[in-house]
Amino acid sequence: MSTSTTTTSATTLAPERTGWTARMADYWELTKPRIVAMELITIAMGFYLAAAADWSGWVLFATCLGTGLVAGSASTLNMWLERHLDALMNRTANRPLPAQRLRPTEALVFGSVLLVAGALLLAAGPGVPTLLLGIGCWILYVVIYTPLKTRSTLNTAVGAASGSLPIVMGWVAAGGEFGLSALSLFGVLYLWQYPHFMAIAWRCRDDYQRAGYVMSTTVDPTGRRAGIEAIVGSLLLLPVSLIPAWLASSTLLAALYLGWAVLLSVVYIWASVAFARSPGDATSRTLLRASLLYLPLWILGLLLVAV
Repeated sequence: MSTSTTTTSATTLAPERTGWTARMADYWELTKPRIVAMELITIAMGFYLAAAADWSGWVLFATCLGTGLVAGSASTLNMWLERHLDALMNRTANRPLPAQRLRPTEALVFGSVLLVAGALLLAAGPGVPTLLLGIGCWILYVVIYTPLKTRSTLNTAVGAASGSLPIVMGWVAAGGEFGLSALSLFGVLYLWQYPHFMAIAWRCRDDYQRAGYVMSTTVDPTGRRAGIEAIVGSLLLLPVSLIPAWLASSTLLAALYLGWAVLLSVVYIWASVAFARSPGDATSRTLLRASLLYLPLWILGLLLVAV
């Protein structure tokens, strides 16, 4: 995105709206591409873990692209619904809608088209079960999580569920059955998000307060509640993260994974406890970094299990 685009006044349409490069960049920003990219990684991981020897490249392609489109739609419509609140927060005021680089109707149409295209791909590729999971994920994020953010701290629980379903979608798309393995993959991603969200909620608490979001850090500005939730999430994550060891093809690989998962969880618990004991910018930054390290390193451990 060009410098002139990022400094556009929020009261007038930016001149760059007539430039296709800037317009495409704004549409791209609506999809929250970094979140979509993380979801695609977890989808591919779930697919890889469940895939048999005769897995289909077309099904994998349709699952990833279809889910990416549905996720992009959810993010776009989330921004459409929250455009007035985004204008109140420093970190979101320059998004395409509050900055008026795109019209609300353009975002609404774009998000709707992404949803239809993604749903058609999921139906044509992995089939109805994966499609239903994708639509469920979209509903959780757009219909429940988004309005709940200004009403209850339960929005974190709903948002975490939405963010955890893609790995199950990949698992089901590859022919995996609903069972303990699928639930454990969902559980790891779900519980991982609690300390992660608490760190972000602390760092963005002033913005959230201005926008009227009901978060643990706005309900309890001391950070104590957020710290407790981070500890509970990281503690529960430890036993749940050990379950995928059942996927290992040998006792040695299972043992290696167990040791790896315990090490990751211990670090995550330590960072959560440090934040809970002394909520602040330094400890929240440490917790956020620990969360961002945990996920890719846990995925590496899963790759070891699947060898």
